[in-house]
Amino acid sequence: MGDRVAIVTGANRGIGLEVASQLAQRGYQVVLTGRRAAAVDEAVDALVARGLTAVPSVLDVSKPVSVAAFERWCEETYGRIDVLVNNAAILPEGHVAGSEAPNTLRVTAETVQRAFQTNVLGAYRMTQWVLPKMNGAGYGRVVNVSSAMGALSDMGEGYPAYRISKTAVHAVTKLFHHEAGSNVKVNAVCPGWVRTEMGGENATRSVGEGAAGILWGATLPDDGPSGGFFRDGEPLDW
Repeated sequence: MGDRVAIVTGANRGIGLEVASQLAQRGYQVVLTGRRAAAVDEAVDALVARGLTAVPSVLDVSKPVSVAAFERWCEETYGRIDVLVNNAAILPEGHVAGSEAPNTLRVTAETVQRAFQTNVLGAYRMTQWVLPKMNGAGYGRVVNVSSAMGALSDMGEGYPAYRISKTAVHAVTKLFHHEAGSNVKVNAVCPGWVRTEMGGENATRSVGEGAAGILWGATLPDDGPSGGFFRDGEPLDW
């Protein structure tokens, strides 16, 4: 995999960092991105200390100017993209006790808009950029990190900005799947409830468990699925 380039967004901590680490261990040229240069550099230094290789790059997927600058740098540096993991996401409502979880009557439209800028439009911008390159090369894997909280089949209450944004991520996944060429896979993956800064300390899964399904989607064989929603390699209802 030494010549294959993998971009992981929001990778300076948590699931994104673990995915970047696992891809580096598999021999991918990993571009580890995040919004803050110091945090990205620190994450890469941690991987280097373990004998792994990754390249840091500042990227705020919610800002078109940042995405455009990143795209130019990638094209000049690599000229190809083989794997894109759209992991960058925010939980704009913050963590609140279950009974107090912000509901749809209290969360403002502006909060929903903030979630869309990162969680939906970030994935849209990045995929719109890489997919033609993947189609031209005849190979590509796009993984949109999503959540069962966005599944209409099991829609609950609370955290509407996050839920609605992840439902939209599912639509983004389906739409780009239909634009994908031969041997280009576009899937959504739910890592489950993971013990990260976003998931909180009471979450039921480790970072490694959460990352495993994303790695599965990022390294699918040529006969692997596309256009689906998965957890641990098993299909989920939308």
